[in-house]
Amino acid sequence: MSDNEAQNAIDLLNDLVAKAKKAGADAADAVAVVGTSLSHTRRLGKTEKLERSESQDLGLRVLIGKQQAIVSSSDRAPTTLDELVERAVAMAKAIPEDPFCGLADPDQITKTWPSLDMLDPEEPSAETLIERARAAEETALAVKGVTNSEGADAGWGRSRVALVASNGFAGSYAGSSHGVSASVIAGEGTAMERDYDFASAVYAADLRSGEEIGREAAERAIKRLGAKKMPTGKVPVIFDPRVSRSFISHLLGPISGPSIARGTSFLKDKFGQQIFPEAITIIEDPHKQRGLRSRPFDGEGIANKRRALIDKGVLTTWLLDLRSARQLKMTSTGHAVRGTSGPPTPAATNVWIEPGAVSAKELYADVKSGFYVTELMGMGVNGVTGDYSRGASGFWIENGEITFPVSEMTVAGNLKDMFLRMVAANDLEFKTGADAPTLRIDDLTVAGA
Repeated sequence: MSDNEAQNAIDLLNDLVAKAKKAGADAADAVAVVGTSLSHTRRLGKTEKLERSESQDLGLRVLIGKQQAIVSSSDRAPTTLDELVERAVAMAKAIPEDPFCGLADPDQITKTWPSLDMLDPEEPSAETLIERARAAEETALAVKGVTNSEGADAGWGRSRVALVASNGFAGSYAGSSHGVSASVIAGEGTAMERDYDFASAVYAADLRSGEEIGREAAERAIKRLGAKKMPTGKVPVIFDPRVSRSFISHLLGPISGPSIARGTSFLKDKFGQQIFPEAITIIEDPHKQRGLRSRPFDGEGIANKRRALIDKGVLTTWLLDLRSARQLKMTSTGHAVRGTSGPPTPAATNVWIEPGAVSAKELYADVKSGFYVTELMGMGVNGVTGDYSRGASGFWIENGEITFPVSEMTVAGNLKDMFLRMVAANDLEFKTGADAPTLRIDDLTVAGA
């Protein structure tokens, strides 16, 4: 979307908000999302999908006193937008009051925001995506021991978000993403194992090659052949970076404002307290240049910023939008995110666990018997109690060395204790927008045979 198109979107939203005010709304805001995507999937050399999609959606939120309603549409025809306004105002009048809803005060909104280099100006051709996926799959299939393919994918997307509110805020930003992945099978019969690899980047120039993705997927699958089950016991567990990043989501949900306001979080009484070792710091930076999830401002027009969510082990903040901040008698932390069909909710972006002082190998060099986890399955994490139980596979560690593959295992514990025993290696890489180095947690229960 060009700068002219961005201004046209803001002008459209300004008109929509003005119409809502004229129709009886005390306040209103509107958001528009315009997106274009191209995707290709192939399997065993044959194209399974080649799709291009374009979308434009907008949402209008109107407030009458403490009543609010939200309506959305993909049709921008003037008559449709008039009906949208009429329907939103009528709905707001019929909806029960919400004492915590409302726009930001004019002195809360941001007037300036940074440029984050989030948009690759080059749109790849279909042939480019086909070549990325082809290279990934063919490289994987050429590796001895790989017997089948679950497919390779390549994709690209571009989007622009525009937000306008009756409190004076008006802004927009655009971003792009490129991705490639492959999933393959090694072995035969009942001894088959699958694995995968993927990469994503804002700019095509920063994307790992299809050949590298295919080779890594193949090698991972082959290493899993001959997996065993291990007896139940308590051992040190090492989480590969591919799975260690999941602990970020296990933190973000329980420190989200709505969870705290409802009292449904195992961390509800931990604000300002030590919940990780002093060596663990967790950073959020929505202004990361070329960040996969960067945002120059939040979904309510409030400034966001880099911060340590966990500073030397101490929980420093909740994730608050305006509504949850009012519930907790606090101030928004600029964490609101917004779609076209729902109200703002809090979420963090570009979060990572800072690297530690030792290599991944040194992290488990003293482990006589332990579990190196490369894949986690299931959703057995309770955000209310902190109880943790997930299916897992990976490799067994003996005398400080990764020895043989294991599968059909379970890892269990409680996140309160797990957080406090976490140790980080120094191998952090930025791959997804929520990233972590290799992590070690001692005395976890593992169950297999």
